[in-house]
Amino acid sequence: MGFRITVDTGGTFTDVVAADANGRMTLAKSLTTPERIFHGMGEALTLAARQLSLTLPELLAATDLFIYGTTRATNAIVTGKVGRTALLLTAGFPDILVLKEGGKFHAHDFSQDFPEPYIRRSDTFEIVERIDAEGTVRVPLDEGQALDVLEAVARRGFEAVAVCFLWATANPAHEARLGALIEQRLPGVSYTLSHRLLPVVREYRRASAAAIDASLKPLMQAHLREMAEDLQSQGYSGELLVATGLGGCQHVPELIERPIHAVGSGPAMAPVAGAAYAAAEDRGEDVIVCDTGGTTFDVSLVRAGTPNHTRETWLGGQWTGHLVAMSSVDVRSVGAGGGSIAWVDPGGLLRVGPQSAGARPGPACYALGGTEPTVTDAALVLKYLDPEFFLGGRMRLDRAAARRAVEQVARPLGRGVEAAAFAILTLASELMIKAIQEITVAQGFDPREAVLVAGGGAAGLNIVPIARELGCARVILPRTAAALSACGMQFSHIVAEETASLVTLSDRFDFSGVNAALDRIEATLQGFLGRLGRATPTHRLELFAEARYQAQVWELDVPLPGRRFRDAGDVAALHQAFDRVHERTFAMVDPGSRLECINWKGRLTASLPTAPWLTLPLAASPTPGPVARRPAYFGADAPVSSEVHRGDGLAPGASLRGPAIIEEATTTIVLPPGARATLSASGNYVIEVGA
Repeated sequence: MGFRITVDTGGTFTDVVAADANGRMTLAKSLTTPERIFHGMGEALTLAARQLSLTLPELLAATDLFIYGTTRATNAIVTGKVGRTALLLTAGFPDILVLKEGGKFHAHDFSQDFPEPYIRRSDTFEIVERIDAEGTVRVPLDEGQALDVLEAVARRGFEAVAVCFLWATANPAHEARLGALIEQRLPGVSYTLSHRLLPVVREYRRASAAAIDASLKPLMQAHLREMAEDLQSQGYSGELLVATGLGGCQHVPELIERPIHAVGSGPAMAPVAGAAYAAAEDRGEDVIVCDTGGTTFDVSLVRAGTPNHTRETWLGGQWTGHLVAMSSVDVRSVGAGGGSIAWVDPGGLLRVGPQSAGARPGPACYALGGTEPTVTDAALVLKYLDPEFFLGGRMRLDRAAARRAVEQVARPLGRGVEAAAFAILTLASELMIKAIQEITVAQGFDPREAVLVAGGGAAGLNIVPIARELGCARVILPRTAAALSACGMQFSHIVAEETASLVTLSDRFDFSGVNAALDRIEATLQGFLGRLGRATPTHRLELFAEARYQAQVWELDVPLPGRRFRDAGDVAALHQAFDRVHERTFAMVDPGSRLECINWKGRLTASLPTAPWLTLPLAASPTPGPVARRPAYFGADAPVSSEVHRGDGLAPGASLRGPAIIEEATTTIVLPPGARATLSASGNYVIEVGA
């Protein structure tokens, strides 16, 4: 087994992790280059190669597996920079994406405009056809009218087509026929059929997923092919995989066919890493995973050792944004990263985010043209960061520029620069705490019962006060924290899902229909396994029902107690399993209610080879004592003298008490007074947060 390289391209930084067969990791970072992703990636790969005393071509030639994660799909959706897409719907139902699901957090707030649909109403076309809920054709597909529509699509220069007919899940014949017509009349135009992508009830969810998937195909096909060609030009000839929102990875052809799976792929890998790091420290199976990047703060939850999955992934805000609808790792994001901009609103209140300085121009202290104050500038003003040791000394920060930027909010607030900087960091922490509470407390989970795993380049700046506020006793912060998602890919495997829709009640259970649906799911996933092009790997197949108490609005994922349903006892076992999941989620159960099963799902996990454990090299001869002292601000008027330690000079077992600062090459860990950090044998900082 040669090297396994994983890459996560974020909005600000590109992270690279290279692991050898013995589990020794090499980590490198560079600024992301959106104009051509390989420029920044190549710089980080070159830095990793240099640490290994190799050239970039030599490193790639010695690499067996390369896993790539990207925010390109997510950013394209949020910014609207996707392929121009036509939406084809059943005649009489043109407003599916316009009306969405009708939700609104503040029902009587009329100051907010009605949200725009993902595809403009003027780019929506009606197709004459109708199939009912039983799968019976009520109005045949009018092929002549459909061809007229396709001619209009061609004339107007659409790059992609999304198709979503009512009840295509009950009978996909009309969608399939239209797909054939698209291939005949619009050769080279990408298209997505809703029943192939997401065969579930609720037409908005199918239409939204189909529209997003189709719109991404022109962009992601070009992007992935360009990235693969750039790698090959540098000498890479091994296996190439792409991270997905399922918390696993797939080959490039599968992602090109269904690029919607690339949405949220980077953040989805953080809980994979979090679960692995918590297990290494034997800290239980319930984990809160925080990933603080340059643009966003992402939080996810691991229950019983497995990341939570959801179909409620909204981009741009729940109800007002766009619903991905595909099953994916449940990650909540807020605009509170290291590059988030601080500002004072017209009412005189301090705000942080959601706007970000990004990679370019970046925070003011980067000296790349940025002038607005960010969280990173605030941390530099508070002297948490060493301007001469950022990114291990590869990038020098401008403290004077950071002070000038923070003064822009200090003046209207009537505060000193240090007090304003501390307020910026405190407000960013409050936004992060709120995001954590939404995924824990709001879902019936007590954060005090979990360990908190922190990652991202900016995580160490404020993770201790966040943990204190939540009531978490300890934090695990890996030495590789700055590349948490890229590290998650090192622990990841190939994951695929397949769904079938069949509605049935527990007291009138459709045994033959459900078993037939499960047969189709298993057959499809076995076919996927056969196409992997590698020796049959160790794999695991899990089956789920998406179910609810009758008349509830949303479903919960319930693992099936058995592979098939033979009798009433199997149905009762499913009901009991649902009751347990419902009680864990909502702290109540209603065993007397009928169970309504909506969808059926299979998840295949094909194992990839991994080293026994992965860690950065630990110091063989530790550096005694701190390398320096510097005054840092922790909320009081006067700074506090704080020890400064270098992570590469600490040996396992080293224990440090705050106030102290630990400087790693890619991250900085701030220990306020009362906190203690111990470097474990696994290469993680285990922090007791104290009072």
